[in-house]
Amino acid sequence: MLVLRTLVLSPLHGYGISKAIRANSSEALDIEFGSLYPALKRLEVKGWVSAKWEVSENNRKAKYYRLTAAGRKQLQREHSKWAEFVSAVAQIMGPVAEGGNK
Repeated sequence: MLVLRTLVLSPLHGYGISKAIRANSSEALDIEFGSLYPALKRLEVKGWVSAKWEVSENNRKAKYYRLTAAGRKQLQREHSKWAEFVSAVAQIMGPVAEGGNK
């Protein structure tokens, strides 16, 4: 979901995706490349992203990933599921009790 969301604005190469997720999460999320590239391959196989070799801003060849129409639809589904999950957890957790047990 985070990769799809990151690609909404523009195509990015793997390092750019990782950097954007880290920056947009205030450095809280750091996606390891060993996890990112297999995930990108799975998203490509599912048709949610497309990939094309291009020249990067550093004048090097890099594989750029773009969100497809199917990927946009999947992102909407994932966002809805995420909102339901967050709501369910918030319901269970409730407000933090002051002076509660530690």
